[in-house]
Amino acid sequence: MDLSINNTVGAAVALQQYNADQSAQMSLLRQSLDTQGAQIAQLMESVGDAPKLASVGSVGTQLNTYA
Repeated sequence: MDLSINNTVGAAVALQQYNADQSAQMSLLRQSLDTQGAQIAQLMESVGDAPKLASVGSVGTQLNTYA
């Protein structure tokens, strides 16, 4: 075999391995993001609604602040 053919085959094999590694890493990243998304959704549900702005009176009708 010619040296350039060997180099081409070697590069193709290396690229296949690289693509397989990238695919595995992407799968792990997706799983991690899905888990984080589920946890954030659960946390947001547990917080509940924010207090409403007062509609009458001089206190709480202009600015809604709470800790």
